[in-house]
Amino acid sequence: MKTPKRIQPLIEEGLVDEVMRQLMSGKEATVYVVRCGEEIRCAKVYKEASQRSFRQAASYQEGRKVKNSRQARAMEKGTNYGRKMQEEAWQNAEVDALYRLAAAGVRVPKPYICFEGVLLMDLVTDESGNAAPRLNDVELSEQQALNYHAQLVRQVVLMLCAGVIHGDLSEFNILVDGDGPVIIDLPQAIDAASNTEAAVLLERDVNNLASYFSQYAPQLKHTQYGKEIWLLYTAGLLSPDSQLTGRVAADKRPANVAASNEAGTRPRAAHRAGR
Repeated sequence: MKTPKRIQPLIEEGLVDEVMRQLMSGKEATVYVVRCGEEIRCAKVYKEASQRSFRQAASYQEGRKVKNSRQARAMEKGTNYGRKMQEEAWQNAEVDALYRLAAAGVRVPKPYICFEGVLLMDLVTDESGNAAPRLNDVELSEQQALNYHAQLVRQVVLMLCAGVIHGDLSEFNILVDGDGPVIIDLPQAIDAASNTEAAVLLERDVNNLASYFSQYAPQLKHTQYGKEIWLLYTAGLLSPDSQLTGRVAADKRPANVAASNEAGTRPRAAHRAGR
């Protein structure tokens, strides 16, 4: 096929030899199957900010650090240069997350380079060597659903142990290869320790999984893996080997009304004492 304009710089640099076909087009990027020497990989071409339906919400940007102070100031002011830097930071977030997660044993595509707004990475394939389908396009038995759900909850745990939360996890950004689910699409990934929305985003990710798989395995519908994982994480008890139940015990301790009333009267007493 004709080489897309955005991939041409990779051809010129010898990073890509041939664009074979378009694989998919999503809300933030278009993905192509490419040949790099003897290897078949994929090239993710990020769309311009004005063309994306997925906006860079403040909840995803929070906690992301820019080392260059000039770039940080330009991004805050919203200058043309600042918007360009913001785009680079958005794209690099996925590359950084992929390297970080791959090192932690999370099932993600292996990244190679992000060059001129194009991310070059492994092509995830099925047992026949064809491009792996999205989870949303796979029909599952109850046992397969339970198995895939368990695998993905474990992947979420591994991600959080590495300090990363996907932030937009659903059946649409999970592929299924011969060994099970592979997590993709991470430009909105957040740092769990520096983002105040971390707990909300983690729980939403895990609830999305439960909601999807419960159509095949109804017993998953009311599980609470997200809350359980976050409680273990904040208590410093989460590890890749943590045994999860999917249940969180309700806090049945009686409210300390006397202490609450006492605390509520202290400001008034102090005010009277200060007169």
